[in-house]
Amino acid sequence: MNALIEENAAHPRLPALLTAYHLATEAEKGAAVTGPADLPAARRAEAEDPVTAFAADTVLLAAAPETGEAVGCLVLKAGAVPEIKRVWVEPAARGRGLAGALMGEALRRAAAAGAPAVRLTVWEWREGPLALYRKLGFEPAEPWEDRPGLLFLEKRLAPGDRVELLAPDRVREHTDGLAALLVDAVDGGASVGFLAPVEPAEAAAWWAGTAGTRDVWAAFGPDGAVTGAVTLLRTATANGSHRGEIARLLVHRSARGRGLGRRLLAAAEAHAAATGLTLLVLDTQTDSPAEHLYRGAGWIPAGTIPEYAADPAGVLRPTTLYYKLLAA
Repeated sequence: MNALIEENAAHPRLPALLTAYHLATEAEKGAAVTGPADLPAARRAEAEDPVTAFAADTVLLAAAPETGEAVGCLVLKAGAVPEIKRVWVEPAARGRGLAGALMGEALRRAAAAGAPAVRLTVWEWREGPLALYRKLGFEPAEPWEDRPGLLFLEKRLAPGDRVELLAPDRVREHTDGLAALLVDAVDGGASVGFLAPVEPAEAAAWWAGTAGTRDVWAAFGPDGAVTGAVTLLRTATANGSHRGEIARLLVHRSARGRGLGRRLLAAAEAHAAATGLTLLVLDTQTDSPAEHLYRGAGWIPAGTIPEYAADPAGVLRPTTLYYKLLAA
């Protein structure tokens, strides 16, 4: 059976699947639960509003091809080492490979994003899931919390692109690689402030000018080549010191499709929050591929401005403004 897997934290079936998962878990632990109202408050809130609960994470659902109805779910929690949570398949749909399909997709996405490993926990009495995880190559790991009866497992992944926050001297050191990345983006039709063709010297000069004026992250492939970048510009005014702008999120065309854009964005967001920012903004060409990335990462559209900026060919295009509130 070939399961249909989709990513959708707002799927109408997800609250019911999460509720069933938590009810079963509480019952297995010996808790007196008869319905959703008996769930711990945090679990109940998660099931009632998964979009908010998993705003920074990847939520996958599995559906049987013959019905198209979602009967299983999985959450891949974001982090330096992503964690698989909430693996659930409705009892009537078990035994058809749905859990394995969800796990396989989660592992594929984590590897594509360059994660060094994936970890998970499983209750020691859940023999079926434990057998699946062992089959997939998960091995015992050091516990990261103290909960009796919980087993801690981890699977190492092949190394991917390395993401690094560059000091000003490192920006200047890599201006050629960053320039080549910018040229590739403009040649590929990305609206990033330049008209085509952009000369490498012009692109290098722009990157050199960012050294010390904004935070710059670069991604490096196994061969050391620059495969992606993103910048964070802090607001200079006194009344905007809480705010920053994400700009120039770029992934080389040869490195796309493995989650690198999302990794770069997550790195910038985490650093912004850790350094006191509570609000981020950005703009992107309306209906561009980047919009899917931002919406999937929890960014909220604030509005669209027609004929806001010219694309590389010089044609005026609409731009959509986005914002994201960060946890204080």
